[in-house]
Amino acid sequence: MSRPVTLFTGQWADLSIAELLPKIKEMGYDGVELACWGDHFDVQKALNQEGYVEAKWDLIKQSELSCYAISNHLVGQCVCDNIDERHKAILSPEIWGDGDPEGVRQRAAQELIDTAKAARKFFDAGKDYMATRPGGNGKAVVNGFTGSSIWHALYAFPPTSQEYLQKGYDDFARRFKVILDEFEKEDVYFALEVHPTEIAFDIATSARALEALDNHPRFGFNYDPSHLGYQGVDYVKFIREFPERIFHVHMKDAWWGHGNGDVGVFGGHTDFMDPRRAWDFRSVGRGDTNFEEIIVALNDIQYTGPLSVEWEDGRMDRFHGAAESCAFTRKVNFPRSDVVFDSAFDKENQ
Repeated sequence: MSRPVTLFTGQWADLSIAELLPKIKEMGYDGVELACWGDHFDVQKALNQEGYVEAKWDLIKQSELSCYAISNHLVGQCVCDNIDERHKAILSPEIWGDGDPEGVRQRAAQELIDTAKAARKFFDAGKDYMATRPGGNGKAVVNGFTGSSIWHALYAFPPTSQEYLQKGYDDFARRFKVILDEFEKEDVYFALEVHPTEIAFDIATSARALEALDNHPRFGFNYDPSHLGYQGVDYVKFIREFPERIFHVHMKDAWWGHGNGDVGVFGGHTDFMDPRRAWDFRSVGRGDTNFEEIIVALNDIQYTGPLSVEWEDGRMDRFHGAAESCAFTRKVNFPRSDVVFDSAFDKENQ
């Protein structure tokens, strides 16, 4: 069976989940990846409000959808970041508190631990229903970000030593090992979306992050090629480099090598959709990402989890774009073979 196709609800949080789910079904999706913002999934209500997770499953069932992952990128970003006023806009008042940076980081870390507990409660509540749905990869997954205390040191001036950078990985490990140990207790996996501004943003830094964590079994990746290709990173090689660590997959597209030459990879402090930009996000199938090679690589590593469309294209109506992205993903999402194609030449197999 081919992998289920889901939609990440993060870019749709202006719509209530009750309003959104039937539309997702109409657009052709098998399921959803629920964002922990808007009213889509509230971690504290899931833990403390009687009947909350059951009510979410009732809504999912009414639209005959599935759910294989929840995502808490906004909170995760604040675990390791150098906190400033921008973070206030993405956090609840409870986590922001008085804005003291270390206090924010500590509260964000606790919220990420609570997300693992909420995910376990949520997926346990839906276990019987999900047993009737396409299988996925059997993992309860929380996708998210980590933030980074050294992202500002991306370019090496003032001169930046490896010792300076290592302090960033040590800080990441100190903060996230505690979190991941709690994920272990809950039998939940954390999948970092490898991404500029995170502790891991390409193949080399992803390997370094794993090393810093002593290859913690609960840490892996939410694979998203859109954040790799425009950097010049081999996004297909990424899959083959970390075959056991691909816990979840985003289908998201980008184009690069466009613009008028004014703006490069770093974005030139321009907004998305500025025609001067060398790269931008596109509706799935309309960018420069080679999804055929991605599916071949995912088949080779025997990834069976969902393909979750993260739809971002500011030049296109989002309902049109999400529907065509679903259709494109279904077209390219061919199942792997369970036979060797030339085995029929052997007389014993005839």
